[in-house]
Amino acid sequence: MAKNINGKAFNGETQLKLDIFREWFREWFPVFLHNRYVSHIYIYDLFAGSGTDVEGKYGSPLILLEEARGEDAKHCSFMKSDNKQITFIFNEKEKTKKQEKFELLQSNVTSFFSECKEENSCEQGRIYKSHCTNKSFKDGFYDDSTDFQNILSNSKFSKFLLLDQYGFSQIDNNVFNKLINSPKTDFIFFVATSFITRFKEHDNTKKYIDTNKIEFDSTKPHECHRIIANYYQSLIPANKEYYLHHFTIENGANRYGLIFGTAHTLGMEKFLKVCWKYDNLAGEANMNIDGNHKPGELFYVAGNSNKKDAVKEEIKKMVLSGLIIDNITGFKYALKQKCMPNVLSDVIKELESKNKVRRIGAKSYTSTDIHKIKVGSKDYYKIELL
Repeated sequence: MAKNINGKAFNGETQLKLDIFREWFREWFPVFLHNRYVSHIYIYDLFAGSGTDVEGKYGSPLILLEEARGEDAKHCSFMKSDNKQITFIFNEKEKTKKQEKFELLQSNVTSFFSECKEENSCEQGRIYKSHCTNKSFKDGFYDDSTDFQNILSNSKFSKFLLLDQYGFSQIDNNVFNKLINSPKTDFIFFVATSFITRFKEHDNTKKYIDTNKIEFDSTKPHECHRIIANYYQSLIPANKEYYLHHFTIENGANRYGLIFGTAHTLGMEKFLKVCWKYDNLAGEANMNIDGNHKPGELFYVAGNSNKKDAVKEEIKKMVLSGLIIDNITGFKYALKQKCMPNVLSDVIKELESKNKVRRIGAKSYTSTDIHKIKVGSKDYYKIELL
């Protein structure tokens, strides 16, 4: 029986996961809402739960709806003057005959729209469409009787998939490959990493994950989710520009985590922004995953990050060896290393101060919205070795 996490109050780790969902979606939604090349936005929450915990705190479905409304219903106001369509699909399927969570989900979504309409004196129920479905994940994902696969394949539609699965078995290699090859599709999925760690050699684990490609280090148990993320990274062709990031959530001896995927640098920038907010040392965990010195220790320096230092050192070597020849290449490399693009700017400033390089082109060190930087544009520069 699937664990009913919505039958009790959310613990701190679950709340952290939900906060990351919320802040990421808050960053993501306006980008496509105001994109004139996107005609329809689809938001899928395919393991939605009941919508709240026992204390009434919002779970993922109501968080998504609340953020789509925006502060003071600003997104609704925009939608009234725009022809873009927004559709939410919330799915919940329990392994029991009684589908109590699904029934609660339907009730909570209906109540949200009713209360929102009353509080904001608007017709939000007509602006955003929502559907609650009651299917197993695989049945819904591969159901030929629905438009799901066509929607995923449509480049005029933007899609966000939240896949807060129980365990790890639902997002197998076939599902993952479909996700990374679907245009304008970003996703976050949950993985019960500790289960894979403990039962790596079990047939039920090998059925869904090629554990021959995974090597856990028993001396570094806190890095297990990083290793799982690297496994998914290995499934992406080397010549495909695609960005993955991960966030480890530790709860006692158990470690779980999120995997995020996007084909766009802006999507990666925004997810990294959220992750580095919650972990200013490595941007990937709710614990000190890289062993940074702590306040009170001999070598502690406020603001120092072992991860950033390592990435900056690698960027420096690549610049000086001619492998990074301009800011576009450097920014994308930083994103691939799970760092914000400004680490390149830090390196270039240092090398310029030592008369090692000079920039040809832009005078600024702009390092946000890097998708807007094109060869020859005002923020583009080449790097010349001296």
